[in-house]
Amino acid sequence: MTQRTPVDVLISGAGAAGLTLAIDLARRGVSFRLIEKSPHPFEGSRGKGIQPRTQEVFEDLGVLDRIIAAGASYPPVRAYRDDGSHADSPAVETAPSTPGEPHQLALLVPQFATEAVLRERLGELGGAVEFGRELVGFGQDAEGVTAQVAGSGGGVETVRASWLVGADGGRSFVRGALGIGFPGKTLGVRALVADAVVPGLSRDAWHRFNDGSMERQVSLCPLPGTDLFQIQAPVPLEGEVDLSREGLGALVAERTGRDDLAVARVAWASAYNMNARLADRYREGRVVLVGDAAHIHPPTGGQGLNTSVQDAYNLGWKLASVLAGAPSSLLDTYEEERRPIAADVLGLSTKLLDATKQGDHRRGREVRQLDVGYPRSTLALEAPRRACGPLAGDRAPDAPVRRASGQPMRLFDLFAGPHWTLLGHATARGSVPPRPGLRIHVFGEQGDLVDDGGHFANGYALPPNAWVLVRPDGYIGAFVGGNETDTLASYLRGAGLELRT
Repeated sequence: MTQRTPVDVLISGAGAAGLTLAIDLARRGVSFRLIEKSPHPFEGSRGKGIQPRTQEVFEDLGVLDRIIAAGASYPPVRAYRDDGSHADSPAVETAPSTPGEPHQLALLVPQFATEAVLRERLGELGGAVEFGRELVGFGQDAEGVTAQVAGSGGGVETVRASWLVGADGGRSFVRGALGIGFPGKTLGVRALVADAVVPGLSRDAWHRFNDGSMERQVSLCPLPGTDLFQIQAPVPLEGEVDLSREGLGALVAERTGRDDLAVARVAWASAYNMNARLADRYREGRVVLVGDAAHIHPPTGGQGLNTSVQDAYNLGWKLASVLAGAPSSLLDTYEEERRPIAADVLGLSTKLLDATKQGDHRRGREVRQLDVGYPRSTLALEAPRRACGPLAGDRAPDAPVRRASGQPMRLFDLFAGPHWTLLGHATARGSVPPRPGLRIHVFGEQGDLVDDGGHFANGYALPPNAWVLVRPDGYIGAFVGGNETDTLASYLRGAGLELRT
């Protein structure tokens, strides 16, 4: 065995969750290793929807423009009738952008393209995925984790890390090794999903045949930036599923009733049983679960990849803060905040699956994840308690504002990065001393920001001589009045933002 220099965090699993966490740690200067047992990147499109809240996360991480370039908006759903005619309808409910919610529509991006963009960003920050390296064992003590990592050549390396994060999917080795229960249920639906070239099928629609029939249903969705369609179809619970070009071609021909369609090439294919499961707990000592290792649910509603990315986004700043000296209790809020969200997502995805079985594919605001928040979190502070407007724990709205020097900008521009942001309304800047990791901005006379359009005032309902504190993950940590600066100082200390003398 060989042993390398210890790292702060060892991440097992380089899917969307592991990559997001690695990017967030890299930009915070936290040392890590990101290992992936597969010898190459994931090649499929299983998770293809990027919801508006995840777009906000990706904007902060510096990848949104590349994600948009790799994808497209969802095409209309084209539902075919038995007589060969069809009707088109929107795949997602449309809504206009607003000052507080600039992103409203889901993006269609193949999972392999999303992960490629994330790997590129990670490389820019000095990180990389170690493919072909598998976590095969670990133990922990009060100071950290000692892990055994096997390489493709058969050797085993011992890695010492302060923290281990299991981002290793629904069959998580990390979760199993910890003995953490994964209760839930199998939903009685088995499906195939495949990426294939289907000549003769137009790419201007998401084609659906036999909606409402679990025996005959099939859909073919064009994947942007490729010549591929994602084929989805329920299949029998028992027996082998022929995922070859010939087998998929026969299924498409039989279920569409068309002899002009043929599967020319299969890039990737899988068959799986749909489950809804939630880990009993997300953390055991110095080992933490994230993404599908903590929760799995049916793909309906496009929630899986998005929930996993947002798990990692919640965890990253907390891990970095604890490593920098913040109280370890800060990390307890990861499970406190994210596990209830996963439970809600399981319920939503299962409800949408039941609707899909009946041919109802309508998706509304509930899938956009813009209303996800943590108002009952121990990190949510209101002093005094709010009577109107958003609550502590809610997502922090965007707003167009103006710098005192005249240039237009957005609040999201101020939030972008690994820091906390404190916004004051008609407050004295010096009443809250500066400290590392906190950026302070003030609206009002002699402030550095101007709210010309009243969008900040409308979005936050902040009274004069008051402050709103925005967390590094874009959620409101605290609302405090001008007489509660001592309370604010105590909150900041608890988050690891100490004054330097």
